[in-house]
Amino acid sequence: MTRHSTTPVTGGARGNSTVGVAPLGETLIEAGSITRTQLETALASQRESGDHRLLGEVLVSLGFADEATIAEGLAAGCGLPFVRDPARIADPTVVELLSRDFARQHRVLPLFLVRGTLTIAAAEPSNVYLFEEIARRTGHRVQVAAASACELEAAIENWLPAANVFVIDDIHDGVENADLTVLERQVSEITDLAEIAGHGPVVRLVNWLIHDAVEEGASDIHVEPGDRDLRIRFRIDGRLHEKIRPPHRMAPAITSRIKIMAELDIAERRLPQDGDIHVLLDGRRVDLRVSTMSGRQGEKVVIRIIDSRNAIVAPERLGMSASIRNGWSELLAAPNGVVLVTGPTGSGKSTTLYSALGSMDADTLNLSTIEDPVEAVIPGVNQFQVNERTGFSFPSALRSMLRQDPDVVMVGEIRDEETAAIAAQAALTGHLVLSSLHTNDACGAPVRLVNLGVEPFLVATVLRGVLAQRLIRRICPQCRREVEVEANVRRMVEEVAEVDGFHAGEGCQRCRGTGFSGRAGVFELLRPDQAICDAISASVPHRKLAEIARHAGFESMRIDGLRKVAEGLTTVEEVLAATAA
Repeated sequence: MTRHSTTPVTGGARGNSTVGVAPLGETLIEAGSITRTQLETALASQRESGDHRLLGEVLVSLGFADEATIAEGLAAGCGLPFVRDPARIADPTVVELLSRDFARQHRVLPLFLVRGTLTIAAAEPSNVYLFEEIARRTGHRVQVAAASACELEAAIENWLPAANVFVIDDIHDGVENADLTVLERQVSEITDLAEIAGHGPVVRLVNWLIHDAVEEGASDIHVEPGDRDLRIRFRIDGRLHEKIRPPHRMAPAITSRIKIMAELDIAERRLPQDGDIHVLLDGRRVDLRVSTMSGRQGEKVVIRIIDSRNAIVAPERLGMSASIRNGWSELLAAPNGVVLVTGPTGSGKSTTLYSALGSMDADTLNLSTIEDPVEAVIPGVNQFQVNERTGFSFPSALRSMLRQDPDVVMVGEIRDEETAAIAAQAALTGHLVLSSLHTNDACGAPVRLVNLGVEPFLVATVLRGVLAQRLIRRICPQCRREVEVEANVRRMVEEVAEVDGFHAGEGCQRCRGTGFSGRAGVFELLRPDQAICDAISASVPHRKLAEIARHAGFESMRIDGLRKVAEGLTTVEEVLAATAA
């Protein structure tokens, strides 16, 4: 029998505790939803009256909390997602996997089926035996999301197997015939598709995708048309995870809705387009960068999510060791020079640069940035976006900015010889220049600047330091356990740090079965001393420069990563994969 792997929740029944999961009452108190006095009153009411109702039901009957609050508390107690309005997202073909009587009796609703995993919305996410029974009945592995009992009951009562009111069915009514000729349409005929894309069901589906992506901490949404369906995936912790597979005939409506939101031309389906969407989610601004590209099976859309709450990270939260953090702080306090952050795309360079600017005194310094694009607003910082079409390029913007009496200039990326040369000259004239480069390691940065055309002696003169970084996945704290490793792995870690044990994640609901939740940085910091400066001036090869740096005490990202393994933060496999040459 297929087993359901969700950890039991407590408090939903009688307020008793279960190992590893927060009781409902304590969870609600921590969230500020109820007081301890109210919890004690509810528990006393259960005991004195022999009340067989769940604790959450007693709290609701006493007026201490509403049903949605209880459901969210149950979800939070075991690290499960909470679903609002489950009828809105339930796939009609999946709903039919359970009978209406069974769903009504147990207050559960199948939502969607992805790669053999059935997602269920449940009023009691603590009932492990129920989900084992659902797994047995359906033949699928089950994962659980919590939902309000009244919303589930309403969804079940309104559900008719032959005519489900799911958003996808409503979309089909408008798209089923239209999508057959969409590629042959003339511009004047596009209005029909625009009208379909503006229908409530399409709007709700796209809004739900954006909302869930932000709430799950995704960095990107991928909308990928196939021959038979539309695959929608979220990139979370650097890996893509499938979210849902609507039918292929939905593709025109979904793609057009996204393009309308980004103010793109829905009539243009041959050439790539780029646009922006700005949304408010729970009172905070979230910026979305939209990119479309046409392929054989239709238009692929990628949405990059820039969440303001994650944009500016305090330096102490970047994951740097004490020695690297102290060295980095000293570089940022320098009155002039060039300070670089290097790494491949997606390694967290922008986050580190934003963190650096956010740690500076904007009241006494003139802080300015040149970016493409501006990814987040930094209070007190003058931010300018490059616009190549109008001639406002990195070099021209940097020249203009140097006439604005800046103290610190952040250039999003040094891409060409002209930008590199102007940045070096700016450093010589008393400015601190922060920027990023695409190199594999810290020692590759001065070599790259020389290759771009900056004179070696000038690089040696102005370069104050280089921080290279990668992102590694953290072991999920919910399913973290101690594991045995091979002797050679243990020796590798013990060469750089003392280690009591090795850990890995088993895989759970919180981490989507991956064993990892969240990411941290691994870093190496190059601060050129006289020997390194002499080597840069002499244009020594990268390998020789790295050897000189090691003799001067330079430590690589791999060493930093292995120390994080010793701390139980990640696994050796993650570090080796992230720091592979």
